[in-house]
Amino acid sequence: MPSYNRSIPDLLGDVVNNFTLLVRKETQLARVEMSEKLGDLAIGLGLLVGGAVLLIPALVILLQAAVAGLVAGGVGLAWAALIIGGVALLIGIILVAIGINWLKAARPVPARTIAQWEQDAEIVKQQVGS
Repeated sequence: MPSYNRSIPDLLGDVVNNFTLLVRKETQLARVEMSEKLGDLAIGLGLLVGGAVLLIPALVILLQAAVAGLVAGGVGLAWAALIIGGVALLIGIILVAIGINWLKAARPVPARTIAQWEQDAEIVKQQVGS
């Protein structure tokens, strides 16, 4: 049978200690979650930069080959360069727009921690209300 003979200062001390412990643990959880998200973001950006460094020269060579192909097919050099440049520009704009949307969606927010805080707040409300 539990003892109900504890004083109010003892109970308030326990509440303060438990609340402090809860805040510390939730803060640690937020830090861990943020570091995981930032680590994933850093790896992704590093791979993106590395890939871009290798793809840019390859793309230039392929675009020159496409221009040469059009010229060999009877299209004037200026028109061939304009056609290939316009297509490359259009594809580039589309890719940049898609990339911006992906970056907007990948917000580094500690969603699990926020959900836990909301649960904790609900439990505290229920405990205070009863």
